[in-house]
Amino acid sequence: MKIVTSLSFPGTCREAFSFYAGVLGGEITAAQPYGEGFPGMPTPPEIRDWLMHCWLQVGDQALMGSDMHPDYTDDMHKPKDGFDVTLHFSDVDEARRIFEGLSEGGAIRMPFAESPWSPGFGGFTDKFGVPWMINTNPDMPA
Repeated sequence: MKIVTSLSFPGTCREAFSFYAGVLGGEITAAQPYGEGFPGMPTPPEIRDWLMHCWLQVGDQALMGSDMHPDYTDDMHKPKDGFDVTLHFSDVDEARRIFEGLSEGGAIRMPFAESPWSPGFGGFTDKFGVPWMINTNPDMPA
């Protein structure tokens, strides 16, 4: 089994996943727009280029994403709550680099610093509204 977090966006999935791929060094392996979706599926013209399905592969890990039309998801513009995309690193310098890259333009909730459980931990909401935690665990295999 593989657990993959799926993120929803209000029309910014392509931009967000390009940003994530750049910071994380990953590869977008699928980016299916609504306009190329299921045959006969009614697609409003304003969302034809929005992504119905996006897959970002980073090593053996992945993130999935899609754009959600506000007519079908009325809470898309509300802050995301109750979860964080959490990344764990064995190297504190790499964790700090990713924290700084992904938090650029976002809102830092907890600056990256030593914590009681980690030599490097921090939390933020990125510029796309996605909450993240970055953690360092030196005992974790690289």
